[in-house]
Amino acid sequence: MSNKMFTLTVPVTFKKDGKDQTSFRRVGAVFENTRENGETVLSVKLDFPVAVTELVAFPPKADGDDGQITE
Repeated sequence: MSNKMFTLTVPVTFKKDGKDQTSFRRVGAVFENTRENGETVLSVKLDFPVAVTELVAFPPKADGDDGQITE
């Protein structure tokens, strides 16, 4: 069984120097698991209850930083 983790984020759009920019705030993690029969399942674990309409998942950073992600 393999296990892959993604950082779950919420996109936040703001203006900086008159330009629209987006940052991504961590709200949890998504785990991809492959079962013995080859089926892939995703498990979402939220850090706290969220009331949003969009979530975005990214692979974790190589240095293990769990802080805010900005893309």
